[in-house]
Amino acid sequence: MPNFVDVALPVPLRQRFSYLLPDEFIDHAKIGSRVSVPFGNQHRVGIILNITPFCELDESKIKPITELLDQRPLLPESLAKLCDWAAKYYFTSHGQMLSQAIPVALRKGGESEFEGQVEYCITVLGNEIELSTLKRSPAQKKLLAALKISALSPAEFNELSLSKSALKALTEKGWVEAKQRTTEFNLRWRQSLVLGETPHKLNAEQAVAVSTLTQQSGFNTSLIEGVTGSGKTEVYLSVIEHILKQSKQALVLVPEIGLTPQTIGRFRRRFDVQVSVIHSGLTDKQRLIAWQQAREGEAAIIIGTRSALFTPMKYPGIIILDEEHDSSFKQQEGVGYHARDLAVMRGSLEDIPVVLGSATPSLESLNNALSKRYQHLELTNRAGAAQKVRQGIIDIRDQPLKAGLSTALINEIRIHLDAGNQVLLFLNRRGYAPALLCHECGHLHECDRCDAFFTLHQALGEIRCHHCGNQYAIPRQCHQCGSTMLAGQGIGTEQLEQTLQQLFPKYPVVRIDRDSTRRKGSLESHLNAIHKGEYKILVGTQMLAKGHHFPDVTLVGMLDVDGALFSADFRAPERFGQLYTQVSGRAGRATKAGTVLLQTHQADNPILREILHKGYAEFSRNQLEERKQALLPPAWNMVLVKAEAHNPIDADTLLNEFANRLPQNEQCEVIGPMPAPMDKKAGKFRRHLMFQTQSRPLMQKVFEQALAEVEQLPIAKKCRWHVDRDPQDLI
Repeated sequence: MPNFVDVALPVPLRQRFSYLLPDEFIDHAKIGSRVSVPFGNQHRVGIILNITPFCELDESKIKPITELLDQRPLLPESLAKLCDWAAKYYFTSHGQMLSQAIPVALRKGGESEFEGQVEYCITVLGNEIELSTLKRSPAQKKLLAALKISALSPAEFNELSLSKSALKALTEKGWVEAKQRTTEFNLRWRQSLVLGETPHKLNAEQAVAVSTLTQQSGFNTSLIEGVTGSGKTEVYLSVIEHILKQSKQALVLVPEIGLTPQTIGRFRRRFDVQVSVIHSGLTDKQRLIAWQQAREGEAAIIIGTRSALFTPMKYPGIIILDEEHDSSFKQQEGVGYHARDLAVMRGSLEDIPVVLGSATPSLESLNNALSKRYQHLELTNRAGAAQKVRQGIIDIRDQPLKAGLSTALINEIRIHLDAGNQVLLFLNRRGYAPALLCHECGHLHECDRCDAFFTLHQALGEIRCHHCGNQYAIPRQCHQCGSTMLAGQGIGTEQLEQTLQQLFPKYPVVRIDRDSTRRKGSLESHLNAIHKGEYKILVGTQMLAKGHHFPDVTLVGMLDVDGALFSADFRAPERFGQLYTQVSGRAGRATKAGTVLLQTHQADNPILREILHKGYAEFSRNQLEERKQALLPPAWNMVLVKAEAHNPIDADTLLNEFANRLPQNEQCEVIGPMPAPMDKKAGKFRRHLMFQTQSRPLMQKVFEQALAEVEQLPIAKKCRWHVDRDPQDLI
């Protein structure tokens, strides 16, 4: 009797696919193993969900699998269950969810089993060399200095941006050698934990938090609400030390690649263990090696961004999410999962603690903490000698501005620079100017594919749409009247950088945004230069605002936040409160007093006044109460259906089919269909439909039924559409 397998494939169809299991694979095939299968006119990699001797389809039409790629299940049972739960919760296909959980190299059919690994070590001869003798070879000096601290794996070598030519030169001199790591060597951390540095002395609040977290056992979720600079990372390190001493692994998630260099450095200085890193800035091979190290238990600590949540741990011990409020933990494209919510579910499945930390907790996590579903730990004091920052508003109504800078702010910048300190200026708008204006007829150059203006990038010589990526060379004449009198309208980070260089020629300026950090290693080198004091003026977008520790920054200036106060998104006040608190937290983090100045045309805005005078803690609790009264998340649960089409009628028709199948009563609310806040994007018209319920199980049941019916309709194939559960972005 033939055997069959049900396979999950990374396609949008929410179904399993049946294939014949050839005799040659019967003894080795396991549920959870990858297989290569024919699908249409191509081959795809899928995962076996079930092996059965029966099949409801006509056996003569069932194709055999082409190749069995794994001899054992790829994911542990807990992660397989997590993907199963997430596929149902986010109304997506099982195959797409499983595809999120494995590295790109494995999705392409790469080898999953770990082949031992080499590491670069310093020789006895190399250890005797004085670093001062390598003054003329800075790359060799940097590499030798790193190896004097500890041996490096190829992945660690790449993360530190070390030179391959320097490695070759030092190897030829006999100062460095490559050795094969043994499994016993790689698991030595489980026998005895070695600390690379002495832990800092904890203050009373930190000690209470660490004591509380280390006395727990099994699954529980804790929220650490700590003001900026309160030493949350030191709490994480102390808790992880406790976990490592139990021979268990720790998974640490950070919101963006920009935070990983300093986080990695901090963890490697503290613990003499294998720290593996997973984020999109690495090659597929590097991410696969880190994934394998974690799966085999060699990596004691795994640090990564959102996708690292699915990394298997042989000895799971704890999951920590730093800056848990950050919107980048929610995936916007493809499967719209939220790493924070899945981390809590994974902790439950693996029976391990989950720690969420933030100075500005999301209202979802705060609501869970206040309702006792999460344990709530508060750090209200800044660590060490750091003082509370001085805050102020600069009312710029009727004030002359120079590239967005008021005279009052320029004078304050000069005072802090002359005192030998660093200044950080925040402007969440990259490029030279947010629009290109014709001085003669007033025409603003608009993207021909979106309802948005082109951003002027002077240094790149182009205008670019930040929504669809559409770009052209800077036009010489106005598209409307033919005039050559074109100028940038508004201020971007590029223009601000130029103006500051002119105003303060003695003080070096660095700009940190997505444009200036495109090259590999550029962000890390900029951050290192800032810490060394090579730059005195820091200009940046949100990349510079999150989690960084700049001890010499004493002044933070926020240039243009008025747009954040007026938004169609109900989350806008929460986001503004988080942004202001995070940015202002970069000032006065060491022994120097800090000042935060905010420029605005809306000096009397109640949201602005509340966050400044009451702080985020009280502001967020008031926001939570307003959401409950308005029946908005987290009080109610929301699903957003987004549809886009070249013909807007197609998108409207599809969403109306959804609306007609969803209940409208005291427990359920349907809003829409309606145009999205940005009606046209990348040449397509966009429509939204929101569905809210008070009960999560009711949401699951009702929407699942409507979705199954709509998927079968012909209109479902006429336009592109996407279901976003617990949406974070309504634009």
